[in-house]
Amino acid sequence: MNACSGNRTFRILVHACLFIFFVAGTVTVFRLILHYPVRKEHVPRKFGATYMTMDNQYFEILNSAIQEIVESNGDILITRDPAQSQTKQNTQIMDMLDMGIDLVFLNPVDWKAVTPALIACREKNVPVINVDTNVFCSDCVASIVISDNYDAGVQIGKDIIAKRKAARIVVLNHNGINSTDLRIRGFMDTIEKSSLDYRIVYKGITTSTLVSSMAVMQKFLDRGIGFDVVIGGNDPTALGALAAMQKKHIETRHILLYGIDGSPASKIMIQEGYMEGTAAQFPQIMGKKAAEIAYDYLSGRKIKSIVYIPVKLITRKNIERFDVLDWQ
Repeated sequence: MNACSGNRTFRILVHACLFIFFVAGTVTVFRLILHYPVRKEHVPRKFGATYMTMDNQYFEILNSAIQEIVESNGDILITRDPAQSQTKQNTQIMDMLDMGIDLVFLNPVDWKAVTPALIACREKNVPVINVDTNVFCSDCVASIVISDNYDAGVQIGKDIIAKRKAARIVVLNHNGINSTDLRIRGFMDTIEKSSLDYRIVYKGITTSTLVSSMAVMQKFLDRGIGFDVVIGGNDPTALGALAAMQKKHIETRHILLYGIDGSPASKIMIQEGYMEGTAAQFPQIMGKKAAEIAYDYLSGRKIKSIVYIPVKLITRKNIERFDVLDWQ
């Protein structure tokens, strides 16, 4: 064999080896692709959230619990504050639909007047997770996550029955809000069944805020009507009543004052002896549950149409079991 033919043979062998390595490498790459498919880049989903007001720490805690889960999934939560205006809230929902949200968490200002916005969500196939207070059109939402509001009123009623066999009662409530209406109904049903000497001497309409409640309570106090029990539809309402009584220099320690929320402010007032009790809600648990249900729904899993979060009455007798500086 001469040198030229030897070089030619060598080149052929090299090319053959390179071809074999190329084919083998290509097959290996295809096998890797089939076994380990390329992961698609996560496209953040957009969630909307709107509550009747953010001028209440309760809703801040509820929203934060939802936001924590949403952001941990690499998604975005857009939160809006309608400031107790249903017209504004409906507009906010329409705006969020235009932004392309995938789901909305809703706490309505007015459980009936929010219906047009719910219908708009349904028409655009955007599911709604209803939190804290029911909407009237329950068929318009994917799920409802709320406290057992009726039982909150029942627990307060039972506590009053255990402590007073007769009472003149002031009720302060935000009409049109299903959650607070249920609380007052639970309370009224409980005391009426007792057949004891309980009289409602005043029913005041507020907007569930401290300032509104204080003004309503001041007008009642100016009438000079006697009372020894006050129940507010939520904690800000009860605290507003307390502020009005203190402004009038009324001794409050013989008055049983109740709220509903379990806010740090109300727990401090219970600890200091200015309030008798508050039916505690658990906004952190509610927010977490609502977010979990939202992701289950978007994943095609079966979800419950309504989920109740239990409430717990906090009074002077058990206040030491709770962290007065934080929410439940």
